[in-house]
Amino acid sequence: METVLYDVRSGVATITMNRPDVLNALDVTLATEMAKAIAEAGGDPAVRAVVITGAGRGFCAGADLGQLEDAYRSGQSGPIGDILRDRYNPMVLPITQLDKPVIAAVNGVAAGAGASIAFACDFRIASDKAKFFQAFIKIGLIPDCGANYFLPRLVGMAKALELAMLGDVITAETALEYGLVTKVVSADTLIDETQTFAEQLASGPSRAFGATRRSMMFGAVNDLEQTMDYEADAQHELAQSGDHKEGVLAFLEKRTPNFQGR
Repeated sequence: METVLYDVRSGVATITMNRPDVLNALDVTLATEMAKAIAEAGGDPAVRAVVITGAGRGFCAGADLGQLEDAYRSGQSGPIGDILRDRYNPMVLPITQLDKPVIAAVNGVAAGAGASIAFACDFRIASDKAKFFQAFIKIGLIPDCGANYFLPRLVGMAKALELAMLGDVITAETALEYGLVTKVVSADTLIDETQTFAEQLASGPSRAFGATRRSMMFGAVNDLEQTMDYEADAQHELAQSGDHKEGVLAFLEKRTPNFQGR
């Protein structure tokens, strides 16, 4: 792949957006290759946790508007709706559908669609140099790539509107205060600490992690009765898994379970 680095170590797939000269701004190639890397991680039974990060100083600066400059200077508008439907949304949605935990290692600026990628992950570990920016309002647009779904669920409606409509840049520490990130670590230790965190998750019951994510999303938009029916179906399916049986036996035998992710 041209714009994505992909590495697997100790059950953890690390997907690195690799356009550091433009702070990993999204173009068609990067979005397409990100979707391919996410699918590869999802289909590999040796991968039990996924880390998404960026090369260089930035996590992802959002859409690469420079590639649309000619259209705008000629008085046209960029085909943003088509780009979202055809390229960016097929990259973000699969992050939420993996049966494996996903961690964003936010090493620098996460702006616009780049912030949405981080929000789509289950956990966000931020460098003390990270910044989050809902850049859309600065160019007369609304948040996209799922931000209107993720952001209110992470910080509440009032704070989500504040971030989206004021377009302020917030630091990693402020993001932690708002509940946007799991924890803030030194820039020098970000990759190592994220790897350790991911390996801990990789040793857990992967299928249950994925089912937990989907159940939470279902419960967020459905009523109590529907949610409890969903839970019953999910529990029935998970009860057939090897990890559930191993977990019960480990509990009865007073030992640490050896989950295999199946």
